[in-house]
Amino acid sequence: MAKKLTVSASPHVRSSETSTGIMLDVIISLVPALVMACVYFGTRALALTAVCVGTAVLSEWLARKVMKRNNTIGDLSAVVTGLILAFNLPATLPFWMAAIGSVIAIVVVKQMFGGIGQNFVNPAITARIILMMSFPAAMAKWILPMESAWSPDAVTGATPMATLANVTGGDVSAVEGLPTLTQMLLGMHGGSMGEVCTVALLAGALYLLLRRVISPAIPFSFIGTVAVCMLFAGKFNLSFVAYELLGGGLMLGAFFMATDYTTSPLTRNGRIIFGIGCGLITSVIRLFGSLPEGVSFSIILMNILVPHIERLTTAKPFGFVKEKKEKKEKEAAKA
Repeated sequence: MAKKLTVSASPHVRSSETSTGIMLDVIISLVPALVMACVYFGTRALALTAVCVGTAVLSEWLARKVMKRNNTIGDLSAVVTGLILAFNLPATLPFWMAAIGSVIAIVVVKQMFGGIGQNFVNPAITARIILMMSFPAAMAKWILPMESAWSPDAVTGATPMATLANVTGGDVSAVEGLPTLTQMLLGMHGGSMGEVCTVALLAGALYLLLRRVISPAIPFSFIGTVAVCMLFAGKFNLSFVAYELLGGGLMLGAFFMATDYTTSPLTRNGRIIFGIGCGLITSVIRLFGSLPEGVSFSIILMNILVPHIERLTTAKPFGFVKEKKEKKEKEAAKA
């Protein structure tokens, strides 16, 4: 007789998706930006990426070994962390500094909190912030595209975000040294390796959206909030808004870092709140802070608030009664 009822433990949702498959999709989506980084900054960009990824994988293997836990390098999450960290670094950064960043991301931020799915902040972003605080000069050396990152005499220059910090009233026409919007779109300007080419990042983001690896709620609310804030700050100058959207790490952060499963809300409303919060903090830092960029700091701050966001946005089960209300009902019944 065929079984009509199967009793099993939750979760009852069946899916063919695996952690390895999701991470592989993220890696594929980052390939266009990596290719463009190599085009603009040469083979050193590829070498620096290899250092970050290699150190991240080795750190995870050693950490799991020392902690006597099952090896997890097969889930490819360490590879993704190394890639995203590399994308947030200047192409001229010494290899040993990049290696320190990978160790911090994997061992301190990820493995010491239990491994994949347990860290409460994004490992790659945290490592980047620590490197910025520890080695500010090296982390702020931006070479121009097509310059050899191997050469100590490579021409350096300010990033568009640093130049935009001097703009008053949203008038970008009077600013000298600012790339054209076409150059901003294609990545012909200084910046971190993976954040300069917006076209490549959008191509990768489209792949993730079509594969349903990420939800559009966070990136769209993040970018949309920044757009609205800059529209008012720039006195409705659309060119100023375009530069703010295409410059810095906004596209990289919104699509590839803020959408991290572990450190972002699970609920739809929570994701929208998370994205809006990231956008507001980014805008405040850009407009009033001493740093020209604020994407990394905004994501980290909102990562910390995720448990509270989920508590406020999680739907209550049918028939749920608050403890205080239940207590009052019992007291009324006794009376």
